[in-house]
This record gives sequence, C-alpha cells and structure tokens, in this order.
Amino acid sequence: MQRLTRSDLLALGFMTFALFLGAGNIIFPPSVGLAAGEQVWLAAAGFLLTGVGLPLLTVVALARVGGGLPRLTAPLGVKAGGLFAIAVYLAIGPLFATPRTAVVAFEMGMAPFSGSSDLALGLYTLVYFAAVLFLSLNPGQLVDRIGKWITPVLLSALLVLGCAALLVPAGAIGTTTPAYQSAPLVQGFLQGYLTMDTLGALVFGIVIATAIRDRGVSNEALITRYAVSAGMIAAVGLSLVYLALFYLGATSQGIAGEAQNGVQILSNYVQHTFGAAGSVLLAVVITLACLTTAVGLLTACGEFFSKLLPLSYRTVVIALGVFSLLVANQGLTQLISVSVPVLVGLYPLAIVLVALSLADRLWCQPRRVFVPVMAVTLVFGLFDGLNAAGLKSFVPAACSHLPLAAEGLGWLLPVALTLLLAAAFDRLRGTPQLQVE
Repeated sequence: MQRLTRSDLLALGFMTFALFLGAGNIIFPPSVGLAAGEQVWLAAAGFLLTGVGLPLLTVVALARVGGGLPRLTAPLGVKAGGLFAIAVYLAIGPLFATPRTAVVAFEMGMAPFSGSSDLALGLYTLVYFAAVLFLSLNPGQLVDRIGKWITPVLLSALLVLGCAALLVPAGAIGTTTPAYQSAPLVQGFLQGYLTMDTLGALVFGIVIATAIRDRGVSNEALITRYAVSAGMIAAVGLSLVYLALFYLGATSQGIAGEAQNGVQILSNYVQHTFGAAGSVLLAVVITLACLTTAVGLLTACGEFFSKLLPLSYRTVVIALGVFSLLVANQGLTQLISVSVPVLVGLYPLAIVLVALSLADRLWCQPRRVFVPVMAVTLVFGLFDGLNAAGLKSFVPAACSHLPLAAEGLGWLLPVALTLLLAAAFDRLRGTPQLQVE
C-alpha cells in the first residue's frame, strides 16, 4: 500500500496553505486589527472561527466523501446538485475569483512600479496567466512545484513580514473603534465570514484529493486522512499569518490611522519599516499569494469541467485561462461590483451544505433534510445577493428585521428553523436505510 512520506505530507500541507492564502487573506486581518485596537485578540478569535475553522471543516467534509463537490451535493439530486456545483465553480473560477487574483496582484504588486495603465495591466496579466497555465497543466506536479518550491518562498517573505510586525511594531496597540467596542468577537466572526474561503475550500477539495492520488495513494481511508492532515497544516499556517497581521494592524494607528483598507495599512507599514525595499517585499507576498490561489482555482475548474464536458483537461484549462485573462482586463472595480453580490449569495449555501454533510449520520434520509433546508438557504442567499447589489427594493421588507440582517446573516434564523422542522419530520418518518441500489 502506497503511503506519503513525511516530507510529501508536509509539502501537501504547504500546497494547501498556498491555495487558500490569497490577497484577501492578507488584506482583511490588518483592517480588523486597526479597527479593533485593544480588543484585537477577541476580534482575532472570532475571525479565526470563520476564516480558518469553516474552510478546515469544508476540507474535512470533502475528504469524507472522496474530495469532490458533486458527491457532497448528492442528497440534493443530480440536477439541483449539478446546478449548484456549476454555479460555485464558475463564480470562484473564470467569471470572478480567478481573474480577480490577477488584477489584485497587479494593483498591489506591480502598479506601484509600472503605473496603472491598460497596457501595463494587459502585459502583466499575459505573463501572469502564462505562469498560471504552466503550473496548472500538470496537476500531478502541484505538490512539487507549489508545495516544495513556491510556498517556501512565500512563507519566507511572510516570515520576514510577520517577525517585523511582532519585533518592530510601528507603535503601541491603538484605541478601539465604536464598531468593535460592544461585540469584538462577533465583528471578527463576520469579517472572517467575508473572506469567502469556504467557497474556495469547496473547489480545492478535488485538487487536494487528486494531488494525493497522483502520488500513488489509492486507499480511500488514507486519502481522507492525508487530506485532513493537509487541511490542519494549512489551518495552522493561516492562523499564524493572521495573528501576526492582526498585531500589525493594531499597532499601526500612528502611521495608518486614516487608512481605508488593508492595502493602505500594509503599504504604510512596509514603507515605514523597510523603506523602498518594503514595496518589493509586499509585491512578492501578494504576487505569490494570488498566483498560487489562481493555480488552485484553475486546476479545480479544469478537473470539474473536463468530467462534465466532452473535452480534455488540457483543453478546458487553456480555454478557462484565456477567458480569465480577458475578464481580468475589465479592471478591478468592474470585477468587484459584479462578483460580490454573486459570492455573497452563494456563501450561505456553501456553509449550510458543509454543516449538513458533517452531520449526515443524524439524518435517517438525508434528502428529506437537505432539500428543504438548502431551498430556504437559496431564497435568503438570493436576498443577501440582491442587497449586496444595491437592489433592496426587490427584497421583502420583513427580511431587514431578521436577527443579524444588517451584517448579511439574516438567513441564519429561517434556515435554523427549517432545519429543526426538517429534522423532526425526518425522525418521525424514519427510513428503510438499506435499499436496493
């Protein structure tokens, strides 16, 4: 029986860490730290619950069913599950998330040196997606190329930034803004929720499982164990990065008190601490973080759509890469304006799907629970998406009075009530679990 060596397992964990660590994961924590001030560690705890805990649980859920989203959605039925999977892969892949990695990498890593002209963006994205395609066309080499080579460079740059934040802070921990004074844990929880890493985990599961199988491992129990181990390594790495960045933000009020986002906080800090070399350091961190995430997304989409369509993996990856290149050149503002409502609408579905899957042993007949609960989640997810798009007139007024509706979590109560009713009905009906296949 083929097993992974310790070095291979560590490389697999590093690869998983790099897949998850995108630009958003680096930008959000400093913003939370800056706003939380003296309440930074309570806010950090809430952030870690949703920014690390939920993606890890998603990896575990996918590992338990074999690593693919279609298996996770099986209780919904072929058509509904298939439509949800397609929506997730398109949103997190060529339509929004993958092109956005290129634009963010350009805006933060290259634009300070080259300017923000359309020509500069076009040339940068051409080189960027050439590198993404090179790494994606051979998914069996991801552990070696990303886990053993790219991630160590990324970790080294993050180590320099993290150690500087801890050892050479820009100042003392600042004051707490009003939003974090009353409930810093909740605010941190909501900010971690907005990282959208759970959606990423849904598509990365197949990448992790494929990488394990490409190392010669065929035993399903071992694949599950290795996938969970890789997820835990990634979770530890992400937590350490987040904690350092929280502290960086919390101690930067003196140099970035007026900053509107994490980009400005990080830029101010590296300039303050490292001078001109700081811009280079930040460019390396952001570029590699975006690049590895794009590779993971493109590989996952290639694996999924090559099984769905009568096309080879290579053909699908090239087509999606070229399409993502074209979308990326529409600019960051346009991408964000279109993508945020879609991602906000899909995210509740992802959370509920993972939760129901992890609790699958509680259901007599999973379909009885999955279908009504996911249907209600879909409705309220659509409402959240419409709100995010500024189309509040299409949302029933009663939705605004739900608990946590203002934070985009209005779906929690109706989904919880539906779950209780569906679970009770499932128990009352019972089921002949053993049926002829």
